[in-house]
Amino acid sequence: MEIGVRLFAGFRKDRFRESTMAWEAGMTPRSIAKHLWIPAEEVGIIFVNGRHADPDVPLMAGDILSLFPVVGGG
Repeated sequence: MEIGVRLFAGFRKDRFRESTMAWEAGMTPRSIAKHLWIPAEEVGIIFVNGRHADPDVPLMAGDILSLFPVVGGG
């Protein structure tokens, strides 16, 4: 199934900004991040189709997954 993946900020380094990729059924934001070598503790915000989502929600064909890193500041 095809899922759009959008990466933000530091996640783009040596990866991509946006890509539509073929994935196995049952993939989750957590499993896609792992496949992209993004550690779970570095993921701060997850959107699926523009709405906040849980890292373990099953994704459906045609979904758009957006991953944002943890933001630090002071």
